[in-house]
Amino acid sequence: MTSQPPPRRKILFVCVGNTCRSQMAEGFARHYGKDVVDVRSAGTNAMSTVNGGTIEAMKEIGIDISKHAAKQLTYEMMGWADVVVTLGGLPASSLCPASYAGGKLDWNIADPLGRPPEVMRTVRDDIGRRVRELIDEQERQ
Repeated sequence: MTSQPPPRRKILFVCVGNTCRSQMAEGFARHYGKDVVDVRSAGTNAMSTVNGGTIEAMKEIGIDISKHAAKQLTYEMMGWADVVVTLGGLPASSLCPASYAGGKLDWNIADPLGRPPEVMRTVRDDIGRRVRELIDEQERQ
C-alpha cells in the first residue's frame, strides 16, 4: 500500500500592479516550493508587463521570471487559493470575499518600482526570506 502525498497548498500573492513584489514572490515560491505549493500572482490594478528591473533583480540570484505576465486579480483566483498574501496595498481582509475561508496574510512591503537597484534588491531579499518561511509553514500543515 503506497501513501498519497499531501495535497499541494495553493498560494496567491497580490500587490497593486503585479509588476514587482507579487511577481518576485511568485518566482521565489515556484523556485523554493516547486514540490510543495502551487502559486499564482495578481494585481488589484495590474500593469501591462512585469518590470524589467524586477526581472533583472531575480535573474541576479538565478531565478528567471522573464516569461511571467502581469494578471488582474479576480474572485476566481481568490477562490482557488488556500492562502492569499498581500504585499502592500489593500489588506487581504478587504480583498477577499466574505465567504473566503482560506488563510490571509499581509506583508507590508514598500513598492520598489522606480527606485534604485539597491532598493529592488533589498525588497527582493526580504520577499525571498518571507516566502521561504511561508513554504516551510505550508510543509508542516
